[in-house]
Parts: sequence; C-alpha cells; structure tokens
Amino acid sequence: MIDIERIRSDCPACQQLIHFNNAGCSLSPTPVNEAILAHLKLEQQLGGYEAAELASNSIDNFYGAFGKLLNCSPGEIAYVENATRAWDMALHSIRFASGDQILTGEMEYASNYLELLHLARQKNVEIKLVPTDASGCIDLDQLENTISARTRLIALTHIASQRGDIQPAVEVGQIARTNKVVFLLDACQSAGQLPLDVSELGCDMLCGTGRKYLRGPRGTGFLYINKDRLEELEPVFIDLHSAQWTDAGNYSLRADARRFENWEQFIAGKIGLGVAVNYALEIELPFIRSRIEELVTHFRNRASAVQGIRILEQSSAPSGIITFIKQGASANVLQKKFRSNKMNISVSKQANAQLDLGRNKLGDINRVSLHYYNTAQEIDQFIELLGTL
Repeated sequence: MIDIERIRSDCPACQQLIHFNNAGCSLSPTPVNEAILAHLKLEQQLGGYEAAELASNSIDNFYGAFGKLLNCSPGEIAYVENATRAWDMALHSIRFASGDQILTGEMEYASNYLELLHLARQKNVEIKLVPTDASGCIDLDQLENTISARTRLIALTHIASQRGDIQPAVEVGQIARTNKVVFLLDACQSAGQLPLDVSELGCDMLCGTGRKYLRGPRGTGFLYINKDRLEELEPVFIDLHSAQWTDAGNYSLRADARRFENWEQFIAGKIGLGVAVNYALEIELPFIRSRIEELVTHFRNRASAVQGIRILEQSSAPSGIITFIKQGASANVLQKKFRSNKMNISVSKQANAQLDLGRNKLGDINRVSLHYYNTAQEIDQFIELLGTL
C-alpha cells in the first residue's frame, strides 16, 4: 500500500498548493533534493572532479536504478541532459539513406516532429503519418499496412503531452519486431507513472526525462539502447568519454550505451535522478499506476458534472494527463485563475500540436496532470473552483 501521508510529508509544497502540473514538472521528494544539495556542497568543498570521484557509487546508482526501472542491463542506459536531446541522439544514430521512410503518429511530441521534419530536409527521408483510431490511439492496422521495404523507423510517443491517452506501445513493438523495423519510444510522460519493461515493449530505443513523473530534477534525462542494436547505431557526436582515441588517426566507441553520453554532465542532477528512480521503485510502479487510475477516475466523474466542460481523452486506458476545454473560457485565463488560488495546471498550445489540436482547430486547451501524491480532496477543491469560473 502507498503511505500517502508519508509521501506527502516528503513533499512540503503539498501543504501550500495543489500541484496538478506533473506532466510539466513534478514536485520532487525531499530525499531527491537532499541528494542534489549534498553533492553541490561537496563540489563547493572539494572541487567538482574530486567530488565526483568521491561520489562514484552514487553516480553508478543512476545506471543500476534505471536498469531495474526498465528491466534492462545498466550497460544499456545512458545519461543525457534532457529527453529531447536523448531522442535526437537516438534518431540521428540511425544510418538513414535517401528515400528511407519513417512512420509516426498524430500524437507525436512537437520537438520530436520538428526534428523529423528537419531530418527529412537533411537526408531526403519520407515521414509517413499513421492516423489515430476512434479511441485516440495510433491505428495498428493502418500502421502494419503502411510498412514497406523502405520503412526504417517507427517513432512513437507513449503518452502525448496534449492528450493523455496511452498509446499501444507493446503492440507497436510487436509490429516493429515482426517487420524488423527500428522502434524508438518516447517515454517522457510514461516513465514514473506506468510500469515499463523494454523486453515487453519491444523497443530498440527509449528516452525520457527526470522532471516529470519520475519526480527528479530539471536538466536530467536518460536513453535506453538495446544492446543488440548498439553496433549498427552511430552517435552523432562523440568525445573522450564516449570514445577512445586509439592512435593519431583512429578511435573506438565505447562498448555500451554510454557511447551516447558526453564527458561534462550535471553530476548532482544525475545523482538526484538516480535517487528519484529508487524512490519510485520503493513505492512500486504497479501501485503508482493504480493510484493514478483511481485519481483520474475521480476527477473525470466530478468534472462530468460541471457545465460546459469537455474532456478530450477518448481511450479506455487514460493516463494521469487529463485535457479539457471549458466552453466560453480562455485556457490561459483559466490557468492564471487557478494559479492565483494556489492550484497549478498548464496550457497545451495548439501551435505545439499541429497534427492534433491544430488540425481539429481546438485552440489552446487546459491540462491537468495527476500523480500519486495528489488526493481526492485536492480534486474536489479544484472542481469546486472550476464550477465557479
């Protein structure tokens, strides 16, 4: 069982505000902050390199923690400064040829899709968009029927920032394996709220961030690379950490996923993210998932009674992200009203979701993102205020 009171006591801000912006940046627990501050103090006292040497076990914990979180080898994990850069590193490591095809869905994250457009200009590859079905998820039949001999990659965002439906990543992974296509999964919004097993997901590469549902620090991220794919992938950048300079004219890449890292890192953040993962593992991901489902069900039931509210999620497998429109109300004005009442929510902008919000001309929308440390009482307070605005 999750001891909510203990968890909330690890998060002092819970006593002062209602934080429903976990898909943006969660409130970090005290042990994470303490680990970060302790290392920063050590750097101040000893020097950065010396502090890192002394904290080698805490640094190594990052790889072991993510190995447990994703059910993989620590050698398949790389530290990257954020999820977007991790996704870029994964994408550009694939040796694309002119005419290759990339398949993706309509819920792809804005930065990811922009980089696909950028790659298409650079390498003359084709981006093929697979539509969503009636449930708001990628159409699996359409996906399978779209694959051709030119298909090099399937890129999927597990949970979109602007729509909380959980995409069928396991089924997409099966299709990718059957057709021997590389599968890149963006787990930015799912890492920390869903159990993730890369063997079950069937992904070759998976990336995520520390600041969202993992409750780690900003400026931290991770990248998983399947060891069986490693040798066919070429990092777009290397340095003296990711490669060895063997002689004046040659080099060799590291034999593990750290070939995607670079030497200079936010060491305190890396340590803090490892602690955040351990914190989630101690609670256990199935419990976290169950708790979030309970809160989401309560929110949806309460919101359905508020006049003029339209919830946009359509699938039977919603995540902690709930997006909505309130008739006659501006999303930005609503956000400011809630913030003035010490309630944090966010706005998903139409400009950042052109394949979804833009195509349907929905405009900017509000987003509530719940985590396990939130409560039904907080939801009730939120809905009460929503009904008066």
